[in-house]
Amino acid sequence: MPKDFYQILGVDKGASAEEIRRAYHKLAHQHHPDKGGDEKKFKEINEAYQTLSNKDKRSQYDAFGQVPEGGFGGQPAWDFGFNEEFGGGFDASDLSDIFGEMFGFGTTRKKDLKRGKDIEIDVEIPLESVLQAQERDISLYQQVPCTRCQGKGAEPGTRLNECFSCRGTGQVQQIRKTIFGSMTRVTTCPACAGEGQKPEKLCNVCQGEGRVKGEEKIKIFIPAGVDQNQVIKIEGKGEAGKKGGVRGDLYVRLFIKKHPVFKRKGDDLFSVERISFSQAALGDEIEMSILEGKKILLKVPSGTESGKVLRISDKGLPHFQGYGRGNLYVELIVKTPKHLTKKQKELLESLKGEGI
Repeated sequence: MPKDFYQILGVDKGASAEEIRRAYHKLAHQHHPDKGGDEKKFKEINEAYQTLSNKDKRSQYDAFGQVPEGGFGGQPAWDFGFNEEFGGGFDASDLSDIFGEMFGFGTTRKKDLKRGKDIEIDVEIPLESVLQAQERDISLYQQVPCTRCQGKGAEPGTRLNECFSCRGTGQVQQIRKTIFGSMTRVTTCPACAGEGQKPEKLCNVCQGEGRVKGEEKIKIFIPAGVDQNQVIKIEGKGEAGKKGGVRGDLYVRLFIKKHPVFKRKGDDLFSVERISFSQAALGDEIEMSILEGKKILLKVPSGTESGKVLRISDKGLPHFQGYGRGNLYVELIVKTPKHLTKKQKELLESLKGEGI
């Protein structure tokens, strides 16, 4: 069954050439394979446009519902006039490049072919380390600059010659005839991979890469107040680039170890202290530890009930890249003795008689 080209483009049979062109551009953008579209649908849209945008082909299609297999004047229906110099006939990959240049997608030009990869590592630190900024030495096994050629890729004592194909520019021009006329495109030189020069002799160690696998010690800085899963970016400490290219970046993801005493919520700390019944009833000052490892005195008010929470200001964690600290919240739990001496029992009995 013949295809309904008007329906494919979503236009009426009496649509003007401009309406057909606009509909085609919209659908080509929407269904282009490089934008995640369906290649079969894209070719169908193109076929419809090639017919309806040509006055003679459109008249033939309107009259008979199809275009003769041989086209007009002996030319194949879908021959877009590519001459032998450019491969002849139609190639979908050519269209892909053409539309990419027209609409801003398609073949993507890489910004930096020599840039090294970024690396992400996990580092675990104790909760106490969050109190102060610190430096840590880590070892990474990754791509590092070749020491023999200093990252150039050429054997020491040999020259880097200008690339004959691109004359040192790293780019070449391609001229192609298309359905829209001749188009010029600037691409990366395939002979030198965009370098503009080629080593007279490749480095014996890295074989022209300018980098090798090796262990590297890196010093990382961890600010105070960092949080769980926080990522710190260290520029230029990722993998070495090819032939002296820019190094990638290092991303350090931090994990905070659980503390046996203190729990963290944001920049605040929480802990539990157990007190006796007499301390809760009469009040007292108890000695307790803070995260720094120091001892402080905590005042317990008289008549304290089990579960009461006291706040100690500025004894939490530092605010990340800010001033001040969070708070320490201490929950007081009244201990109930399980084993009493005879005297303790007598005293409690007397207190019981007093209504306590």
